[in-house]
Amino acid sequence: MDGQLIRAAAVAATLAIAPTGTMAHQLVVFASVDCQVVTVEAKFSNGRVAQAGDVRVLDGENTLLMTLELGEDGTAVVPLDSVDHSGGLVIEVDTGGHDNYWIVTPDDITRNCGS
Repeated sequence: MDGQLIRAAAVAATLAIAPTGTMAHQLVVFASVDCQVVTVEAKFSNGRVAQAGDVRVLDGENTLLMTLELGEDGTAVVPLDSVDHSGGLVIEVDTGGHDNYWIVTPDDITRNCGS
């Protein structure tokens, strides 16, 4: 009985630790909109800025519109007049080992432009 209790405790401890290790490497992507640009920010869940990577901008139908380099400060800027944003945008960031995305809806753009 003591062996089963020890094994159960070891399994519980492993499960409790596993999500923390996985979360430490998660890439967090955020995009904010003003009337002229979408500003993309990428950082890891531990707060460290992603210093290199590709930013792919896709339209609402998942058609690639442009690819940008992520700056050393973890940001990239997408000029709205350079892309068809009528159906919204999908912003994908890939650092080579981690990736994530942010969806910018047409309502996000309209709301932030005051129209």
